[in-house]
Order: sequence, then C-alpha cells, then structure tokens
Amino acid sequence: MGLDFTFLPEYAPFLLKGAGIALLVSGVAISLGIIFGLSLCFVVISKNRVLSVLGRIYQSLFRGTPILVQLLVIYYSLPVLGIDAPPLIAAMAALTMNASAFQAEIYRGGFMAIPKGQIEAARVLGIGIWRTRVRILIPQMMRSVIPPLVNDSVSILKNSSLISVIAVVDLMRVSQQIAAVTFRPAEIYIVAGAMYLMMNLVLAWVGRISERRFGRHL
Repeated sequence: MGLDFTFLPEYAPFLLKGAGIALLVSGVAISLGIIFGLSLCFVVISKNRVLSVLGRIYQSLFRGTPILVQLLVIYYSLPVLGIDAPPLIAAMAALTMNASAFQAEIYRGGFMAIPKGQIEAARVLGIGIWRTRVRILIPQMMRSVIPPLVNDSVSILKNSSLISVIAVVDLMRVSQQIAAVTFRPAEIYIVAGAMYLMMNLVLAWVGRISERRFGRHL
C-alpha cells in the first residue's frame, strides 16, 4: 500500500489556513522579539549591576528550558494571574519571550564586535549615549547580525509547530485533525513538512535580500 495524495485538494484550504496561523504567530514573535530583544540587550550590557544580572537571569530561563515547557507554563499561568487570554495570544507571548532572549544575545555579540574607540570618540564629541546607540552603534550592529537573526527566525517558525499543544489551530493542529479523519498520517505530515520547508526557504531568501540591501546602505 503506497502513498496516496488524491484526497489532499479537499483539505488544502484548511492546511493553508493553518499555515497562515503559523505565519501570523511567528511573524508577531519575530517582530516583537526584535524590539524586546534589543531592549533586553541594553539591559544585559548595562553598567547597572542589578539590571544586568536580571537580564541574564531572564536569558538563562528562556534559553535553557524547552520552548514546549515555556508554552505550557505561560498558557496555564495566565488564568492564574487573572489574565483571560485565548491560546493564540498565549502562543504569541511565549514565542516572543523566547525569541527576545535569543535575539538579545545575538545583538550583544554584534555590539561587542564594534570597536570601542567609536564609543569613546562619540563621548569626546559630546554625543549622548542614546544618540550614539541609535545613530552609530545599531546601524553597524544590524549589518553583522542579520544572518544569525534569519537563522533565529527560521527556528521560531519551526518551533511554532509546538503551539498546537495549547489548542492553537495552526498547520500542525490541522494536520493532526486531517490525519485522524483520513487515516493518512504519512501523507499529511509529509505535506505539512513540505509547507514548513517552503515557508522557511522564503524566509531565508528574504533575509539574504535584506542583508544585501542593508549592506549597500552602510
């Protein structure tokens, strides 16, 4: 008994909708992760010892524990805290918090690669610390961190397949439901894997274009 994909056209709309949910959750996590990750990076490299330690503790928690555990803890903790959030919001929150921890370390490595003489020169010229970061450091840092940021974004999209465990109807959840109805799990999961692969290839392609264009403006 071989593989049979003839039933797939009937379920294609559901698979595409599930893929859209996966892209939505991943897109939100990647976008917010960039913002919160950069903020966390400044906390970690801060000269304030307390802030720096707290930032590193946050990083250790989210980089040292499985994303599946983080999803479950956040999903079940929100009601305890009096927050009535749907599974989709809980999934976005968990992936964003995870992404920010990893991206903060990427940014920190980018900042460490910038010669310290530039910071000292900015101080001599009377340029404030925040203006130095925005006008001098961040543009240079972004050029070097785009490749690892793309890799992290790919990981986020792949990890989004785990949000099905908290009842988010994403591509993986839809695939499980279709497999239960059709009794064709091999075919369904092959298609789901191919869809994840295509989305990640597109994401990597966009990252390469961004790297080239960003590099030309520096």
